[in-house]
Amino acid sequence: MYSQSSLPLAHGGVASSSSFSFSSEPEPGGVEESLLQLVQDHHQTSLRLREVTEKAKKDAIKKAARAAELMVDAVNGGVQESFVNEKRIEYEIRALTATITRFTKQTDQWLSVTHSMNSAIKEFGDFENWMKIMEFDCKNITAAIHNIHQA
Repeated sequence: MYSQSSLPLAHGGVASSSSFSFSSEPEPGGVEESLLQLVQDHHQTSLRLREVTEKAKKDAIKKAARAAELMVDAVNGGVQESFVNEKRIEYEIRALTATITRFTKQTDQWLSVTHSMNSAIKEFGDFENWMKIMEFDCKNITAAIHNIHQA
């Protein structure tokens, strides 16, 4: 696969166990320093990612809260409009009830007046009939007296 000339060359030889030291300071350019740098880079990347994620989370929460607020406002607007309409309808019902009561009283008065007029008209008819009967009786009496006086 790789030819001898294309293989990467190692930067140093393999350290023997006797030449390997356990110092607290990593050697510059050594494996420990590279690993330590990788860990630090990973840690910094993780912190940045966590900050970005936290910021995105807070932003999403704010946007969700705003969306919820807008939805509640939309629903409340409809509810408020319904409430106002309900109050208007109740006011109209009270006004119509008062009008109906007034018309009922007026109709009852008109019925009373027309009943009185009908009674008066009947009495006129009865009086006229009584007058005709009296006139007929008077004519009969006058004719009877006239016949008696001539006989």
